[in-house]
Amino acid sequence: MNEDRPSKTAYRVALRRAAHQVMDDPRVFEDPLALPILGPDGEARLRAEVEREQNLPSRALRAFIAVRSRYAEDELARAFEKGVRQAVILGAGLDTLAYRSPFPGLRLFEVDHPATQGWKRRLLEQARIALPGSLTYAPVDFETQTLAAGLREAGFDAGRPAFFSWLGVVPYLTESAVMATLGFIASLPAGSGVVFDYAQPPDSLDPLRQRAFDALAERVAAHGEPFRTFFDPAKLADGLRRLGFARVEDLDGAAINARYFAGRADGLRVGSGIGHLAKAVSGEGSAWT
Repeated sequence: MNEDRPSKTAYRVALRRAAHQVMDDPRVFEDPLALPILGPDGEARLRAEVEREQNLPSRALRAFIAVRSRYAEDELARAFEKGVRQAVILGAGLDTLAYRSPFPGLRLFEVDHPATQGWKRRLLEQARIALPGSLTYAPVDFETQTLAAGLREAGFDAGRPAFFSWLGVVPYLTESAVMATLGFIASLPAGSGVVFDYAQPPDSLDPLRQRAFDALAERVAAHGEPFRTFFDPAKLADGLRRLGFARVEDLDGAAINARYFAGRADGLRVGSGIGHLAKAVSGEGSAWT
C-alpha cells in the first residue's frame, strides 16, 4: 500500500459488504451502515457492479467477506458474555462495528494505517455517522511499528483480556509480521483471543480454483497490495499452540457453508478452496469458546 494513500482493497471489501446487504436474501451478516459509509456515490458504484457481482466467483467472494464479519462478531459476543470489555479491530478499513456496537461498556480500538484512517474519518463525516465515545483510533503501520506500542499509545490496557478481529489483512503481510502480531495477542491475559482469515498456498488448489485465485491475486497486486503470506492449516494450528493459545478453531469452506449457508434457496456460499476462518483463544476456564 502506498503510504500516502488509503487502501484500495479496503473500499472494494466495503463495496462487497454493502452489496450483500442489497443483493442477498436472507443476509448472513446485517450491517445497516455498510452502504452509507461508502459515501455519496456508493449507490451508483453498487449499481455499476450488479452484473459482475452475479457471476460465481464474485458471489463466492462476497459471501466470504460477509461471513467473516459475521463470524468475528459472533465470537465477540461470546467473549463479551465471558467478561471481555476491550476489542481491537486490526486493519479496520471501513468496518462499521464501532459505530453500531450492541455491546454496552465495550471499549473499541481501530488499528489501521494512518492514511486509511484519515480517509475513513472523512467518509464518516460525509455520511454523518457519529464517532462513539467508546472508540479510539490507533494509527499503526504493521510492517514498521509494533502493535503493542501503537495500542499502548492509544490507551489500551494490556493487563486485561481483549478480543481481536483481524479480517482481510493477513495475506498482505509478511509471515514474520503475522506471527509477531499473533504472539503479542497470545501474551495478553487469559481469555484474550483473535479471529482472523487466511489463505492456503495456491498450489494446494485444483486447477480451476487456482485460476480464480490467480485472477484475484493479479487484481490486488495491480493496486499495489500483493498477497504475501499463505498458511498450511495444520502447521498454522501448531504454530498458534506454540505461541500459547489454548483453543484453536479453523473453518474451511465446507465448514463455513455448513454453519452459515446451509439450506439457502439462492445457493449463496463460499468457495471450497483457499479461504479459512480461524479463532485462537488464550487460557482455560474463563476463556470464551
